[in-house]
Amino acid sequence: MVLALEDRIADRVQRADYRDWRDKVTATGGCLAPIRLFGAWQLHNPDSTKVLAHLGGHVMVPCGNRRASVCPSCSDRYAADAFHLMRAGLSGGSKGVPESVGEKPRVFATLTAPSFGPVHNRRTTTSDKTRPCTGCGEFHHPDDPRIGGAVDPDTYDYVGAVLWQAHAGKLWHRFTIALRRALARAAGLTVRAFKDHARLSYAKVAEYQRRGLVHFHAVIRIDGPDGSHDPAPSWATVALVDHAVRAAARSVLVESFRPDGTVIDLVWGEQVDVRPIRAASAHQVEDDTGAVSDGKLAAYVAKYATKGTGARDTPDRPIRSQLDIDHLRVSDHHRRMIQTAWDLGDLGFYDELNLRKWAHMLGFRGHFLTKSKHYSTTFKRIREDRRAFRAAETLERLGLAAEEVIVVNDWAYAGSGYANDAERELASGIAERLRAQRQRQYTEEVAT
Repeated sequence: MVLALEDRIADRVQRADYRDWRDKVTATGGCLAPIRLFGAWQLHNPDSTKVLAHLGGHVMVPCGNRRASVCPSCSDRYAADAFHLMRAGLSGGSKGVPESVGEKPRVFATLTAPSFGPVHNRRTTTSDKTRPCTGCGEFHHPDDPRIGGAVDPDTYDYVGAVLWQAHAGKLWHRFTIALRRALARAAGLTVRAFKDHARLSYAKVAEYQRRGLVHFHAVIRIDGPDGSHDPAPSWATVALVDHAVRAAARSVLVESFRPDGTVIDLVWGEQVDVRPIRAASAHQVEDDTGAVSDGKLAAYVAKYATKGTGARDTPDRPIRSQLDIDHLRVSDHHRRMIQTAWDLGDLGFYDELNLRKWAHMLGFRGHFLTKSKHYSTTFKRIREDRRAFRAAETLERLGLAAEEVIVVNDWAYAGSGYANDAERELASGIAERLRAQRQRQYTEEVAT
């Protein structure tokens, strides 16, 4: 007889080892796909073989997946790290970035993909009244699965859409080159001389639209030649950066080829949004002038870093076979994009694009969050700081100093995930409880 999920959960809670298991899950933050390790951690006296502290046996460590659809707990941690990375470059005062960055010329730019055919959309008026779809004339509900899908799949350019997506990273790279050139030209400098007067610093995050194509949100800042600690040159203004961003976006072109050898020009879409960033502690993301507040922008941008495709019904893992595609529970539009990427990936013509590997991402091969070297801190430093803080806590609890011990780690991989769906459901409950505690603590801190 197969027990119901509720009965399997009750059975797991009643076992003698439940509290130990629960503590291990809690230590991971309620990770839904933890890595299980077996081994030991020890603190040794550097002058002898004496063991000062020991932790051994089976342990769990977080999976570290950034996607909320895969692991909400690890996604929250990634979003928090992304927030601190973005905020440091916006406001400074932490992570080795000076507060003076808040006084430099900064804009929040959004670059989009061009159109590859009419899609269903849901437009609204300024008073939030729904307007008819420009493609079919109907009024779409916000959760209508047709939104973003092709109005006429037979004429929609799926090949062009997938090829644009596969080259989006290259388009961004060329945009940054073109932006430096546009800034130099506006300042009356040669491209070679630009680096002696100013430095372009940025952080950008990719977000999927409902039509399955990415657009990029970017914080763009002008520093002095030595980076964030160096004042921006006097000629660098928000208006100049705005003009340069739009000019650079219009000038970028990447050539590719369709399967029949026809050249296809890949460019940014006509919709380029550029808004100044103001230093403020206001709660709104933007004010009546369109300027964006750096008090909320970091959180606004960081949330996109934890999404998958943002298209709700696309797979979280790579496609392995045609059978996988046939059994995907996705919209017809996204299935066509996945199928197109899979089919193009079978052509030697596109080997360097590795499209079959990225078919589940609708052809997009880039990183979701990237930054220039001098924008702010790094994920590596943020994580190292967190590990150092926890290590210091452990040593303080044991009454030891860092110079008095040698840390010895000896761990071996023992598996991934949980034994069954009952454990996974319990872990999900633990994650929700921990999230509620963090939100309550944050609310209390803000209130005081």
